[in-house]
This record gives sequence, structure tokens and C-alpha cells, in this order.
Amino acid sequence: MYIDSHCHLNFNELSEDLENVLIRAKKSGVSSILCIATKKDNFQSVIDIANKYNNIWCTIGVHPHSVESDDIKFEDIIEYYTNPKVVGIGETGLDYHYNYSPKDKQIASFKMHCDISKETNLPLIIHNRLGEKDILSILTHQKKINPKLTGVIHCFSSTYEFASKCIELGFYISFSGILTFKNAELIRETAKKIPLDRLLIETDAPYLAPVPYRGKVNEPAYVVETAKKLSEVCNISLDDIAKITTNNFFNLFNKIPHV
Repeated sequence: MYIDSHCHLNFNELSEDLENVLIRAKKSGVSSILCIATKKDNFQSVIDIANKYNNIWCTIGVHPHSVESDDIKFEDIIEYYTNPKVVGIGETGLDYHYNYSPKDKQIASFKMHCDISKETNLPLIIHNRLGEKDILSILTHQKKINPKLTGVIHCFSSTYEFASKCIELGFYISFSGILTFKNAELIRETAKKIPLDRLLIETDAPYLAPVPYRGKVNEPAYVVETAKKLSEVCNISLDDIAKITTNNFFNLFNKIPHV
């Protein structure tokens, strides 16, 4: 069985056909799904989806793209953490590629999410595009304040050096369909070096559909293609990849009952 550790079931591309999306996921062997919030306007939608299905959980946070428009506050996020289906904080982080929000506001929001993680003892879901230096600086400081700080660098597309430093800080590394792309050899080389107990898989659906579905709307069923490529890269069986990434998911998101 597989777990899609990061997707957006509430986005229109998936929500308009959600029942069939979930049927296809189940047929592909996907046992659990983590639905990620990206802005204040979709907090309730991810919670509603998680509450409706036994095998779906969610996170609450504001993507760096939405920081300026949302003007989110600490209390706007933390009020949700007691919900049993809310198991993580984010998607937060830094995106210096698109810069849809000013850097200073992205940094302030990221630090606030770290504070919420400390207060709630929930892991962070971190987005990174060209923000490695500042992310490492912030996480290193936060780790001194909160030794229990943990989380995942989602949809990893950076360097092994960045990955290894994040792992040293207690974070997991999650690979998406990008791992299957023809031009992603450096990412595959990085994946090969990641300790097995720090690996996760995801779709980031509806985006980044893996080969052979590239160009189509991505969905949780396709996480199996990323698992297959990870199995090939790490030279271990697909069954082992499924077991390892599933165990890692429950180790990180330990608010979820693991039966």
C-alpha cells in the first residue's frame, strides 16, 4: 500500500470528480492521502474532505505565494490544530522563483509557521524554490528554540547538500512525479543518497503528473509511478519502497493512528 503524502484534493481539477479520484487511488493501492491547505480560503475545504473520509487527513497553513494576499495571523491557523484530522502545519516555506509575495513577508510567515509548529507539536510542510539559504538559516535557528522541530521538504527538486542539511535538522525528503522526468537525473542522484528512513512520496496533485501521465491532471493514484522510479533509483523492491515510505509517513505524522 502507498500513501500520497501531499496533494490538493480541494482544487477544482480533483474536487469536481473526487469520488472517482478516490476510487482510482484505492485501485492503485493508495491507502491514505494527506490534503494540504495553501491559503485561508481553503482551510475549511481541506478539513471538510478529511472529515468525510477515514483515510484522508489534512494540514493547515499558507503557501508563500499567498502570504501577501492572505495577511494570515498566528491565531488564524492555530485554532484548527485540535481537530483530529489536522496533522501538520503548512504548506509554508519560501518561493524566490515566482516571488508572488515579497521576500520579507514570506520569511515572516515562514517563521510564524515554525512558531505554530512549536506550539502545536505538529510537523511542518515546507515548499522551496530557490530559498535554500534562508530556509536553512531559519530552520537552524528554530531547531535551537524547538529541538523537536520536524517536517518534510515537499516536492524535492534541489541539491543533495540541501537535502542532507535538512535531514540533519530532523526533516524528511519527499519526492514527486518530477523524479520520473527525463531531465531530472540530478534529482534521481540525490534520491539515491537519501537515508531510507527519511524518504516520502507524493503527487502534489493536480500538478506534476509523473511519466507516463505527464501533461495530464495529476491524481493520488499516480503516486505509484513515483514509487516505481524510487524503487529503481534505490535498487530495492517496490514492496519495500511502499513499506518504507508508509512507515516514514506515520513516524512523521504521528498524530495519525497507525493500525
